[in-house]
Amino acid sequence: MTAHQPDPAPGAEPERGFVLAVLAQGAVAEEELAELEELARTAGVEPVSSLVQHRARPDPRTFVGKGKLTELKEAYPRSGAEVLLVDDELSPVQQRALENALEARVVDRTQLILDIFAQHAVSADGKLQVELAQLEYNLPRMRGLWQHLERLGGGVGTRGPGESQLETDRRLARRRVTLLRRRLQTVARQRATRRKSRRRSETPTIALAGYTNVGKSTLLNALTGATASVDDRLFETLDPTTRSFEFDGRRYLVTDTVGFIRRLPHQLVEGFAATLEETLVADLVLHLADASAPEERLDEMLRAVESVLGEIGAAELPVELVLNKIDAVDPLRRRRLANWFPDALQVSARTGEGLDELRARIAERFSARFEPVRLLIPYADGARLAELYELGAPVDERSDEEEGVFIRARLPRRDVRRFARYLIAEPSQASARRRA
Repeated sequence: MTAHQPDPAPGAEPERGFVLAVLAQGAVAEEELAELEELARTAGVEPVSSLVQHRARPDPRTFVGKGKLTELKEAYPRSGAEVLLVDDELSPVQQRALENALEARVVDRTQLILDIFAQHAVSADGKLQVELAQLEYNLPRMRGLWQHLERLGGGVGTRGPGESQLETDRRLARRRVTLLRRRLQTVARQRATRRKSRRRSETPTIALAGYTNVGKSTLLNALTGATASVDDRLFETLDPTTRSFEFDGRRYLVTDTVGFIRRLPHQLVEGFAATLEETLVADLVLHLADASAPEERLDEMLRAVESVLGEIGAAELPVELVLNKIDAVDPLRRRRLANWFPDALQVSARTGEGLDELRARIAERFSARFEPVRLLIPYADGARLAELYELGAPVDERSDEEEGVFIRARLPRRDVRRFARYLIAEPSQASARRRA
Protein backbone atom coordinates (compact mmCIF):
# COMPACT_ATOMS: atom_id res chain seq x y z
CA MET A 1 0.00 0.00 0.00
CA THR A 2 1.77 3.13 -1.20
CA ALA A 3 0.96 6.65 -0.09
CA HIS A 4 -0.22 7.74 -3.53
CA GLN A 5 -2.49 4.76 -4.06
CA PRO A 6 -5.89 5.68 -5.50
CA ASP A 7 -9.17 4.61 -4.04
CA PRO A 8 -9.83 0.94 -4.69
CA ALA A 9 -12.07 0.43 -7.68
CA PRO A 10 -15.67 -0.49 -6.88
CA GLY A 11 -15.88 -4.24 -6.42
CA ALA A 12 -12.09 -4.62 -6.21
CA GLU A 13 -10.74 -7.14 -3.73
CA PRO A 14 -9.37 -5.26 -0.69
CA GLU A 15 -5.88 -5.94 0.60
CA ARG A 16 -5.67 -8.23 3.61
CA GLY A 17 -4.12 -6.65 6.68
CA PHE A 18 -2.74 -8.05 9.93
CA VAL A 19 -3.14 -5.64 12.88
CA LEU A 20 -0.42 -5.35 15.54
CA ALA A 21 -0.65 -3.26 18.70
CA VAL A 22 1.11 -2.68 22.01
CA LEU A 23 -1.43 -1.65 24.65
CA ALA A 24 -1.26 -0.65 28.29
CA GLN A 25 -2.16 -3.22 30.92
CA GLY A 26 -5.93 -3.43 31.32
CA ALA A 27 -6.75 -1.90 27.92
CA VAL A 28 -9.49 -3.72 26.02
CA ALA A 29 -8.02 -4.79 22.68
CA GLU A 30 -11.34 -4.82 20.81
CA GLU A 31 -12.10 -1.22 21.77
CA GLU A 32 -8.56 0.04 21.19
CA LEU A 33 -8.24 -1.54 17.73
CA ALA A 34 -11.69 -0.52 16.46
CA GLU A 35 -10.46 2.83 15.15
CA LEU A 36 -7.41 1.40 13.37
CA GLU A 37 -9.59 -1.24 11.72
CA GLU A 38 -11.97 1.47 10.51
CA LEU A 39 -9.00 3.47 9.19
CA ALA A 40 -7.78 0.34 7.40
CA ARG A 41 -11.12 -0.25 5.67
CA THR A 42 -11.21 3.40 4.58
CA ALA A 43 -7.78 2.85 2.97
CA GLY A 44 -8.98 -0.30 1.19
CA VAL A 45 -7.52 -2.88 3.58
CA GLU A 46 -9.60 -5.58 5.29
CA PRO A 47 -8.20 -6.64 8.69
CA VAL A 48 -8.07 -10.45 8.77
CA SER A 49 -6.23 -11.06 12.05
CA SER A 50 -4.60 -9.25 14.94
CA LEU A 51 -2.01 -9.66 17.66
CA VAL A 52 -1.78 -7.58 20.84
CA GLN A 53 0.92 -7.31 23.48
CA HIS A 54 0.19 -5.68 26.85
CA ARG A 55 3.24 -3.86 28.16
CA ALA A 56 4.11 -0.42 29.54
CA ARG A 57 5.78 0.79 26.31
CA PRO A 58 6.82 -0.65 22.95
CA ASP A 59 10.25 -2.23 22.56
CA PRO A 60 12.54 0.52 21.17
CA ARG A 61 14.06 -1.80 18.55
CA THR A 62 11.44 -4.35 17.52
CA PHE A 63 8.21 -2.69 18.82
CA VAL A 64 7.06 -5.96 20.46
CA GLY A 65 9.08 -8.14 22.82
CA LYS A 66 11.22 -11.05 21.69
CA GLY A 67 8.63 -13.73 22.54
CA LYS A 68 5.78 -11.83 20.90
CA LEU A 69 7.92 -11.24 17.78
CA THR A 70 8.41 -15.01 17.47
CA GLU A 71 4.63 -15.47 17.81
CA LEU A 72 4.08 -12.79 15.16
CA LYS A 73 6.49 -14.49 12.73
CA GLU A 74 4.33 -17.64 12.98
CA ALA A 75 0.89 -15.99 12.96
CA TYR A 76 1.46 -13.51 10.10
CA PRO A 77 2.07 -16.07 7.30
CA ARG A 78 -0.83 -18.24 8.52
CA SER A 79 -3.25 -15.30 8.26
CA GLY A 80 -2.68 -14.81 4.52
CA ALA A 81 -2.19 -11.09 5.14
CA GLU A 82 -0.43 -8.88 2.60
CA VAL A 83 0.52 -6.00 4.89
CA LEU A 84 1.20 -5.51 8.62
CA LEU A 85 -0.73 -2.57 10.14
CA VAL A 86 0.71 -1.20 13.39
CA ASP A 87 -1.49 0.88 15.71
CA ASP A 88 1.27 3.32 16.59
CA GLU A 89 3.90 5.49 14.93
CA LEU A 90 7.00 3.38 14.38
CA SER A 91 10.54 4.68 14.47
CA PRO A 92 12.60 3.90 11.34
CA VAL A 93 14.51 1.27 13.38
CA GLN A 94 11.30 -0.46 14.52
CA GLN A 95 9.85 -0.43 11.01
CA ARG A 96 12.97 -1.98 9.46
CA ALA A 97 13.16 -4.61 12.21
CA LEU A 98 9.56 -5.72 11.58
CA GLU A 99 10.01 -5.67 7.80
CA ASN A 100 13.13 -7.82 8.08
CA ALA A 101 11.51 -10.24 10.54
CA LEU A 102 8.37 -10.78 8.42
CA GLU A 103 9.79 -10.03 4.96
CA ALA A 104 6.59 -8.06 4.45
CA ARG A 105 5.36 -4.50 4.08
CA VAL A 106 4.83 -2.70 7.37
CA VAL A 107 2.52 0.33 7.57
CA ASP A 108 2.20 2.24 10.82
CA ARG A 109 -0.73 4.36 11.98
CA THR A 110 0.68 7.64 10.62
CA GLN A 111 1.47 6.16 7.23
CA LEU A 112 -2.03 4.67 7.04
CA ILE A 113 -3.66 8.04 7.76
CA LEU A 114 -1.40 9.78 5.23
CA ASP A 115 -2.48 7.18 2.67
CA ILE A 116 -6.14 8.06 3.30
CA PHE A 117 -5.37 11.76 3.11
CA ALA A 118 -3.62 11.22 -0.23
CA GLN A 119 -6.73 9.47 -1.56
CA HIS A 120 -9.11 12.21 -0.43
CA ALA A 121 -7.22 15.47 -1.10
CA VAL A 122 -9.01 17.40 -3.84
CA SER A 123 -7.78 20.99 -3.95
CA ALA A 124 -4.26 22.02 -4.96
CA ASP A 125 -3.78 23.29 -1.39
CA GLY A 126 -4.83 19.96 0.10
CA LYS A 127 -2.53 18.02 -2.23
CA LEU A 128 0.42 20.22 -1.25
CA GLN A 129 -0.34 19.58 2.43
CA VAL A 130 -0.45 15.82 1.82
CA GLU A 131 2.81 15.77 -0.13
CA LEU A 132 4.60 17.82 2.53
CA ALA A 133 3.41 15.56 5.35
CA GLN A 134 4.43 12.44 3.40
CA LEU A 135 7.91 13.79 2.61
CA GLU A 136 8.53 14.79 6.22
CA TYR A 137 7.41 11.35 7.35
CA ASN A 138 9.52 9.50 4.75
CA LEU A 139 12.76 11.51 4.97
CA PRO A 140 14.20 9.67 7.99
CA ARG A 141 13.09 6.38 6.43
CA MET A 142 14.85 6.79 3.06
CA ARG A 143 17.23 3.88 3.57
CA GLY A 144 15.41 0.72 2.52
CA LEU A 145 16.47 0.88 -1.14
CA TRP A 146 20.15 0.83 -0.17
CA GLN A 147 20.08 -1.65 2.73
CA HIS A 148 22.49 -3.99 0.94
CA LEU A 149 25.17 -1.30 1.38
CA GLU A 150 24.44 -0.88 5.09
CA ARG A 151 25.12 -4.58 5.67
CA LEU A 152 28.67 -4.08 4.37
CA GLY A 153 29.39 -1.95 7.42
CA GLY A 154 30.73 1.17 5.68
CA GLY A 155 34.32 1.98 4.83
CA VAL A 156 36.33 0.61 1.91
CA GLY A 157 34.23 -0.74 -0.91
CA THR A 158 30.98 0.84 0.24
CA ARG A 159 31.49 4.33 -1.12
CA GLY A 160 30.18 4.96 -4.59
CA PRO A 161 27.02 5.29 -6.62
CA GLY A 162 24.74 3.69 -4.06
CA GLU A 163 25.74 5.97 -1.24
CA SER A 164 25.68 8.97 -3.58
CA GLN A 165 22.23 8.04 -4.83
CA LEU A 166 20.84 7.89 -1.28
CA GLU A 167 22.28 11.31 -0.47
CA THR A 168 20.93 12.65 -3.78
CA ASP A 169 17.47 11.32 -2.96
CA ARG A 170 17.56 12.94 0.45
CA ARG A 171 18.79 16.24 -0.94
CA LEU A 172 16.04 16.28 -3.57
CA ALA A 173 13.44 15.46 -0.91
CA ARG A 174 14.67 18.27 1.36
CA ARG A 175 14.63 20.69 -1.57
CA ARG A 176 11.06 19.63 -2.36
CA VAL A 177 10.06 20.15 1.30
CA THR A 178 11.46 23.70 1.17
CA LEU A 179 9.58 24.39 -2.08
CA LEU A 180 6.31 23.04 -0.67
CA ARG A 181 6.67 25.14 2.48
CA ARG A 182 7.11 28.26 0.35
CA ARG A 183 4.05 27.44 -1.73
CA LEU A 184 1.98 26.77 1.37
CA GLN A 185 3.11 30.08 2.89
CA THR A 186 1.80 31.80 -0.25
CA VAL A 187 -1.49 29.94 0.09
CA ALA A 188 -1.64 30.90 3.78
CA ARG A 189 -1.20 34.58 2.87
CA GLN A 190 -4.02 34.29 0.34
CA ARG A 191 -6.26 32.73 3.01
CA ALA A 192 -5.31 35.53 5.42
CA THR A 193 -6.32 38.12 2.79
CA ARG A 194 -9.70 36.44 2.36
CA ARG A 195 -10.17 36.35 6.13
CA LYS A 196 -9.38 40.09 6.40
CA SER A 197 -12.15 40.71 3.89
CA ARG A 198 -14.51 38.72 6.12
CA ARG A 199 -13.36 40.67 9.18
CA ARG A 200 -14.04 43.99 7.44
CA SER A 201 -17.61 42.90 6.86
CA GLU A 202 -17.86 41.60 10.45
CA THR A 203 -19.50 38.48 9.08
CA PRO A 204 -19.48 35.92 11.92
CA THR A 205 -17.43 32.79 11.11
CA ILE A 206 -18.34 29.40 12.56
CA ALA A 207 -16.03 26.36 12.33
CA LEU A 208 -17.40 22.84 12.48
CA ALA A 209 -15.11 20.63 14.53
CA GLY A 210 -15.60 17.07 15.63
CA TYR A 211 -14.48 13.50 15.45
CA THR A 212 -14.20 12.19 11.93
CA ASN A 213 -17.43 10.84 10.44
CA VAL A 214 -19.85 12.51 12.91
CA GLY A 215 -21.75 14.32 10.16
CA LYS A 216 -20.01 17.72 9.86
CA SER A 217 -20.34 17.84 6.06
CA THR A 218 -23.99 16.78 6.29
CA LEU A 219 -24.62 19.60 8.78
CA LEU A 220 -22.81 22.10 6.53
CA ASN A 221 -25.06 21.08 3.64
CA ALA A 222 -28.20 21.22 5.79
CA LEU A 223 -27.41 24.69 7.19
CA THR A 224 -26.20 26.33 4.00
CA GLY A 225 -27.57 24.34 1.07
CA ALA A 226 -24.00 23.35 0.08
CA THR A 227 -23.16 20.10 -1.69
CA ALA A 228 -20.06 18.95 0.20
CA SER A 229 -19.26 15.24 -0.07
CA VAL A 230 -20.94 13.22 2.68
CA ASP A 231 -19.71 9.69 1.94
CA ASP A 232 -19.57 7.48 5.03
CA ARG A 233 -15.77 7.36 5.20
CA LEU A 234 -13.16 8.62 7.64
CA PHE A 235 -11.48 11.89 6.63
CA GLU A 236 -13.96 12.46 3.81
CA THR A 237 -13.36 16.21 4.20
CA LEU A 238 -9.75 17.40 4.04
CA ASP A 239 -10.00 20.77 2.35
CA PRO A 240 -11.76 23.53 4.30
CA THR A 241 -15.14 24.24 2.73
CA THR A 242 -16.77 27.59 3.62
CA ARG A 243 -20.42 28.36 2.82
CA SER A 244 -22.90 30.91 4.14
CA PHE A 245 -26.46 30.99 5.44
CA GLU A 246 -28.79 33.80 6.46
CA PHE A 247 -30.94 33.98 9.54
CA ASP A 248 -33.11 36.93 10.56
CA GLY A 249 -31.48 39.08 7.89
CA ARG A 250 -27.91 38.38 8.95
CA ARG A 251 -25.27 36.40 7.10
CA TYR A 252 -23.05 33.76 8.73
CA LEU A 253 -20.11 31.80 7.32
CA VAL A 254 -19.72 28.12 8.19
CA THR A 255 -16.48 26.21 7.57
CA ASP A 256 -16.22 22.43 7.54
CA THR A 257 -12.87 21.11 8.81
CA VAL A 258 -10.94 17.85 8.80
CA GLY A 259 -12.25 15.24 11.22
CA PHE A 260 -10.29 14.63 14.41
CA ILE A 261 -9.24 11.25 15.78
CA ARG A 262 -7.45 9.90 18.82
CA ARG A 263 -3.69 10.45 18.67
CA LEU A 264 -3.77 12.62 15.55
CA PRO A 265 -0.15 12.34 14.28
CA HIS A 266 1.85 15.51 14.83
CA GLN A 267 2.77 15.67 11.12
CA LEU A 268 -0.92 16.15 10.41
CA VAL A 269 -1.48 18.75 13.12
CA GLU A 270 1.44 20.74 11.68
CA GLY A 271 0.99 19.89 8.02
CA PHE A 272 -2.75 20.39 7.71
CA ALA A 273 -2.73 23.99 8.82
CA ALA A 274 -5.08 24.88 5.94
CA THR A 275 -8.12 23.30 7.54
CA LEU A 276 -7.04 23.65 11.17
CA GLU A 277 -6.34 27.38 10.68
CA GLU A 278 -9.99 27.85 9.81
CA THR A 279 -10.83 26.51 13.26
CA LEU A 280 -8.25 28.75 14.91
CA VAL A 281 -9.57 31.99 13.37
CA ALA A 282 -13.28 31.24 13.79
CA ASP A 283 -15.51 33.36 16.02
CA LEU A 284 -17.31 30.25 17.25
CA VAL A 285 -16.59 26.52 17.13
CA LEU A 286 -19.48 24.10 16.80
CA HIS A 287 -18.18 20.91 18.37
CA LEU A 288 -20.24 18.21 16.68
CA ALA A 289 -20.59 14.84 18.41
CA ASP A 290 -22.34 11.59 17.52
CA ALA A 291 -25.31 11.26 19.88
CA SER A 292 -25.83 7.63 18.82
CA ALA A 293 -22.35 6.50 19.93
CA PRO A 294 -22.06 4.35 23.11
CA GLU A 295 -21.38 6.37 26.26
CA GLU A 296 -17.70 5.47 26.62
CA ARG A 297 -17.06 6.01 22.92
CA LEU A 298 -18.83 9.38 22.99
CA ASP A 299 -16.75 10.50 25.97
CA GLU A 300 -13.56 9.34 24.22
CA MET A 301 -14.40 11.24 21.03
CA LEU A 302 -15.21 14.43 22.95
CA ARG A 303 -11.87 14.25 24.76
CA ALA A 304 -9.98 13.58 21.50
CA VAL A 305 -11.44 16.70 19.85
CA GLU A 306 -10.80 18.86 22.92
CA SER A 307 -7.20 17.62 22.96
CA VAL A 308 -6.58 18.58 19.32
CA LEU A 309 -8.29 21.97 19.77
CA GLY A 310 -5.90 22.60 22.64
CA GLU A 311 -2.92 21.44 20.58
CA ILE A 312 -3.62 23.90 17.76
CA GLY A 313 -4.31 26.79 20.16
CA ALA A 314 -8.07 26.93 19.68
CA ALA A 315 -9.06 25.89 23.20
CA GLU A 316 -9.86 29.48 24.21
CA LEU A 317 -12.44 29.99 21.47
CA PRO A 318 -16.14 29.94 22.39
CA VAL A 319 -17.55 26.47 21.77
CA GLU A 320 -21.09 25.18 21.38
CA LEU A 321 -21.55 21.43 21.79
CA VAL A 322 -24.00 20.01 19.24
CA LEU A 323 -25.21 16.41 19.48
CA ASN A 324 -25.88 15.19 15.95
CA LYS A 325 -27.63 12.02 14.68
CA ILE A 326 -30.34 12.43 17.33
CA ASP A 327 -32.79 10.76 14.91
CA ALA A 328 -30.98 7.47 15.68
CA VAL A 329 -31.55 7.83 19.46
CA ASP A 330 -34.57 6.60 21.44
CA PRO A 331 -36.49 8.92 23.84
CA LEU A 332 -34.85 7.49 26.97
CA ARG A 333 -31.38 8.05 25.57
CA ARG A 334 -32.38 11.60 24.58
CA ARG A 335 -33.35 12.39 28.16
CA ARG A 336 -30.08 10.95 29.45
CA LEU A 337 -28.10 13.03 26.94
CA ALA A 338 -30.01 16.13 28.05
CA ASN A 339 -28.99 15.38 31.66
CA TRP A 340 -25.33 14.78 30.74
CA PHE A 341 -25.06 17.79 28.44
CA PRO A 342 -27.77 20.25 29.55
CA ASP A 343 -26.48 23.11 27.35
CA ALA A 344 -25.96 21.03 24.19
CA LEU A 345 -28.39 21.23 21.29
CA GLN A 346 -29.74 17.94 19.96
CA VAL A 347 -30.03 17.96 16.17
CA SER A 348 -30.24 15.73 13.13
CA ALA A 349 -28.44 17.08 10.09
CA ARG A 350 -30.04 14.27 8.08
CA THR A 351 -33.70 15.01 8.95
CA GLY A 352 -33.39 18.72 9.82
CA GLU A 353 -34.57 18.28 13.40
CA GLY A 354 -33.26 21.03 15.69
CA LEU A 355 -31.59 23.06 12.93
CA ASP A 356 -33.82 26.12 13.43
CA GLU A 357 -32.88 26.10 17.12
CA LEU A 358 -29.22 25.82 16.13
CA ARG A 359 -29.46 28.81 13.78
CA ALA A 360 -31.19 30.81 16.52
CA ARG A 361 -28.47 29.83 19.04
CA ILE A 362 -25.78 30.99 16.61
CA ALA A 363 -27.62 34.29 16.02
CA GLU A 364 -27.93 34.84 19.76
CA ARG A 365 -24.18 34.39 20.14
CA PHE A 366 -23.55 37.30 17.78
CA SER A 367 -26.50 39.53 18.62
CA ALA A 368 -24.27 42.07 20.37
CA ARG A 369 -22.02 42.43 17.34
CA PHE A 370 -24.57 44.53 15.41
CA GLU A 371 -26.37 47.71 16.37
CA PRO A 372 -29.71 48.69 14.77
CA VAL A 373 -29.50 52.14 13.15
CA ARG A 374 -31.58 54.49 10.99
CA LEU A 375 -29.66 56.48 8.41
CA LEU A 376 -30.53 59.18 5.91
CA ILE A 377 -27.74 59.43 3.34
CA PRO A 378 -27.92 62.40 0.91
CA TYR A 379 -27.80 61.49 -2.76
CA ALA A 380 -24.59 63.53 -3.07
CA ASP A 381 -22.92 61.08 -0.64
CA GLY A 382 -23.68 57.98 -2.68
CA ALA A 383 -20.15 56.69 -2.05
CA ARG A 384 -20.99 56.27 1.64
CA LEU A 385 -24.02 54.21 0.68
CA ALA A 386 -21.73 51.93 -1.33
CA GLU A 387 -19.43 51.64 1.72
CA LEU A 388 -22.37 50.54 3.84
CA TYR A 389 -23.23 47.72 1.43
CA GLU A 390 -19.56 46.66 1.29
CA LEU A 391 -19.73 46.06 5.03
CA GLY A 392 -22.21 43.27 4.38
CA ALA A 393 -24.47 44.69 7.09
CA PRO A 394 -28.05 43.39 7.15
CA VAL A 395 -30.30 46.04 5.54
CA ASP A 396 -33.87 45.66 6.81
CA GLU A 397 -35.39 48.55 4.86
CA ARG A 398 -34.42 51.02 2.14
CA SER A 399 -36.44 53.81 0.57
CA ASP A 400 -35.66 56.81 -1.64
CA GLU A 401 -36.73 60.03 0.09
CA GLU A 402 -36.68 63.65 -1.01
CA GLU A 403 -33.60 64.38 1.12
CA GLY A 404 -31.74 61.17 0.29
CA VAL A 405 -31.79 57.41 0.83
CA PHE A 406 -33.36 56.15 4.04
CA ILE A 407 -31.77 52.98 5.41
CA ARG A 408 -32.76 50.87 8.40
CA ALA A 409 -29.94 48.41 9.01
CA ARG A 410 -27.79 46.66 11.60
CA LEU A 411 -24.23 47.89 11.47
CA PRO A 412 -21.17 46.31 13.08
CA ARG A 413 -20.74 48.28 16.29
CA ARG A 414 -17.22 49.41 15.41
CA ASP A 415 -18.50 51.00 12.17
CA VAL A 416 -21.42 52.97 13.62
CA ARG A 417 -19.16 55.97 14.28
CA ARG A 418 -18.24 56.16 10.58
CA PHE A 419 -21.90 56.85 9.74
CA ALA A 420 -22.65 59.07 12.77
CA ARG A 421 -23.43 62.19 10.69
CA TYR A 422 -26.22 60.29 8.88
CA LEU A 423 -27.91 58.86 12.00
CA ILE A 424 -31.53 59.91 12.59
CA ALA A 425 -33.75 59.21 15.57
CA GLU A 426 -36.83 58.48 13.49
CA PRO A 427 -37.36 57.68 9.81
CA SER A 428 -38.64 60.45 7.56
CA GLN A 429 -42.41 61.14 7.49
CA ALA A 430 -42.74 59.91 3.92
CA SER A 431 -41.07 56.64 4.88
CA ALA A 432 -43.31 56.33 7.94
CA ARG A 433 -46.41 56.80 5.77
CA ARG A 434 -45.14 54.18 3.34
CA ARG A 435 -44.62 51.65 6.10
CA ALA A 436 -48.02 52.49 7.61
